[in-house]
Amino acid sequence: MSITGILANKTAIITGGTTGIGRAICLEYLRQGCNVVVNHLGLEKDQVHLDSLVAEAEKLREASPSAGRLAHQQGDVREPETAAQLVARAVEHSGNGRLDVCVSNAGICTFADFLTLSPDLFSKTVRTNLDGAFYVTQAAARQMAQHQSPPGGSIIGMSSISALVGGGGQTHYTPTKAGVLSLMQSTAVALGQYGIRCNSLLPGTIRTQLNDEDLADDAKRTYMESRIPLGRTGAPADLAGPAVFLASEQLSGYVTGAQLLVDGGLFVNLQ
Repeated sequence: MSITGILANKTAIITGGTTGIGRAICLEYLRQGCNVVVNHLGLEKDQVHLDSLVAEAEKLREASPSAGRLAHQQGDVREPETAAQLVARAVEHSGNGRLDVCVSNAGICTFADFLTLSPDLFSKTVRTNLDGAFYVTQAAARQMAQHQSPPGGSIIGMSSISALVGGGGQTHYTPTKAGVLSLMQSTAVALGQYGIRCNSLLPGTIRTQLNDEDLADDAKRTYMESRIPLGRTGAPADLAGPAVFLASEQLSGYVTGAQLLVDGGLFVNLQ
């Protein structure tokens, strides 16, 4: 039997929410009754993803009136004002003046050789993955701690298995994901007094637009699958359930500062 209503009457923001893992979490949150505001860059080439997400959200509402309502907000997570605007939009969208969940998901990953890695690519990766996570976490925490009664909420940082292991072509990427993990640990300490829980999700090898080209290599994909105990690479939807778990006070109300690997067992088999 399908379980629904776990996040009824809650409101969430999700950065990078029109594709990949962010999109899968968005749709599951909506199905669970959560009102969601997704952030996106507003690029013309990405309009098709936004349009299809809006269409899917409408179908969910048609099938079930208890499904959440979707809104979206354009902005670059590298800029602090984007986070503030996203939070303000969510509070307006909520209908009750609250922000309950923040999913910091936006990120980029361009494989590059360390010795020829350009300063521009390094800076862009750090500013998007780490600066962006900091700004949206801070903006969400300010709302959750200072501007709603009772205070409280759940903040989820999208880290990665890459925070725990090295990657020769990811020397600019893995430090940012380790940073997100550390950010969630530190904010868990800083924000616990306000009833705000901060946790990390660590995806393993998940098929998204970020690694589609890399996994198009049949030999590499077969090798990767052979290292995963569950025998397959992950899909974005594999992160949706864990994200619901961490968003739900009823299910994870005593969980903060934690890291949840969603990798099919890959990490424990890397020996």
